[in-house]
Amino acid sequence: MAADDKNRQPMRQGVSDEAIFKVAKEIVVKFIEVGRLTPASFDTTFERVYRSIEKTVRQQ
Repeated sequence: MAADDKNRQPMRQGVSDEAIFKVAKEIVVKFIEVGRLTPASFDTTFERVYRSIEKTVRQQ
């Protein structure tokens, strides 16, 4: 590794809405599988998971 490579900042790539959706979906499916989520709370839980992931990956 060259000296220039050590000082270079990593490139930040944007995260698509689709990628966030897929990750949120996997998490919510896991919640359903382990019995932590009911159909009555699906909407609220999915939105909270999605927004949390979106906030995390798009922090400046």
